[in-house]
Amino acid sequence: MKSRIIFDSVFGNTEEIAKAMYNAIYTNIDIEISRVNDTHPQDLLNSDLLIVGSPTRAFSPTPSTTKLLKQIKARGLKDTFIAAFDTRMEIDKINSKFLQIMEKLFGYAAKPIADLLVKKGGKLVAPPEGFIVDGEQGPLKAGELERAANWAKTLLTQIED
Repeated sequence: MKSRIIFDSVFGNTEEIAKAMYNAIYTNIDIEISRVNDTHPQDLLNSDLLIVGSPTRAFSPTPSTTKLLKQIKARGLKDTFIAAFDTRMEIDKINSKFLQIMEKLFGYAAKPIADLLVKKGGKLVAPPEGFIVDGEQGPLKAGELERAANWAKTLLTQIED
């Protein structure tokens, strides 16, 4: 099985999550990991599993992530299993009604990533997942690296079924 993890990271938290996933599953499958800016749209084709992650910035993926995914040709991910993740703050822990309303309206980065991947023909194997950072710059909330590793292992079991 040929797989890829593509990620963007601003403060290093999303990169840590992506590497935790990679380390959890690399012995079981042929997998590559790379940053969005080091990835060409052609690199995303011909994978059995494609995992894409981004920090949530203004309730969306980073512009670089969105740009890369939009460059994938129509139906280019046909027969590719896909999964999407993001890093995010817990809005309900922030004392801001405005941010809570915005989050309800616009959500986080993982869903738009998943939607773009599905639009390009990918088959979603798990609901979009979010990993929590404490504060805008982090660090990651305790236990999130382990949760990311377990989530990645779960993705493999969904494909094998």
